[in-house]
Amino acid sequence: AQSLDRWQWQPDPDKGYTVRGAYQLLTSQVPSTIDEAEDLIWHTQVPLKVAIFAWRLLRDRLPTKVNLVTRGILSQEAHFCTSGCGAVESAQHLFISCDIFGSLWALVRSWIGFSSVDPFSLRDHFVQFTYSAAGLRACRSFLQLIWLTSV
Repeated sequence: AQSLDRWQWQPDPDKGYTVRGAYQLLTSQVPSTIDEAEDLIWHTQVPLKVAIFAWRLLRDRLPTKVNLVTRGILSQEAHFCTSGCGAVESAQHLFISCDIFGSLWALVRSWIGFSSVDPFSLRDHFVQFTYSAAGLRACRSFLQLIWLTSV
């Protein structure tokens, strides 16, 4: 059976695409931390390779064991953290919640004198950490540098 392919505007399949509909869709969405985090990554004092690493980290594009298992490069049994803690090795686990590697953040927070950041995701952690300096732009920039150099 042959059928013709066709484009369909998902937000309003009946009426199709309209400029007004696209505008309403874009203006009705709450800005996400994705955009905010990606804007914060590109800091002028951070080497490009560090910024690219952070960009890949926040997009979950690093070769963690979970990602390698998903791509069929490693077997399902090989997805445990390299620290030996027994947890599944994801970017979130390695950089935030691992008892071995994630403990760096407690040391960084005590060094700069800030209270804990509750990370729901790596993006949230980055944005919350950066904005924990209240409204001072210079302090935010400094915290950006600390976060980017700590990952």
